[in-house]
Amino acid sequence: MLKRTLIGLVRSHETTGEKAKDPALKTRYYKLSMDEVWNEVTNMFKKMNGYKLLHEVRSVGEIVVEKRTVTGRTQDITLTLFGINPLKTAIDVYSASRGSLGDMGSNYRTILEIYKQLDKRLAAHKIDE
Repeated sequence: MLKRTLIGLVRSHETTGEKAKDPALKTRYYKLSMDEVWNEVTNMFKKMNGYKLLHEVRSVGEIVVEKRTVTGRTQDITLTLFGINPLKTAIDVYSASRGSLGDMGSNYRTILEIYKQLDKRLAAHKIDE
């Protein structure tokens, strides 16, 4: 965590992906249709404290969420859902803090929190790739 805090002194965004060096930031895969995962994700954010569901574009698989941090800064979070095949869906997350200074690692922690909640809700359907 210290490393992420130091990186966060200069960087105010974090993203997940296939080629992420940090295993915690790898794309998540679930053995469910995109519609089922979409419903779970939107319902999850409606129930999570501190998160505000702003925008959903099902046709391109994007869900935009806003989160206020303890320090009062706002994070813009975009979840992208990819339908790999009819019974497999992937999720990537991009989180960025508004403002000019670094985020002190808060975007990294936010992504870990989102992935933890997703993994808990969809535990029976998670695929390790």
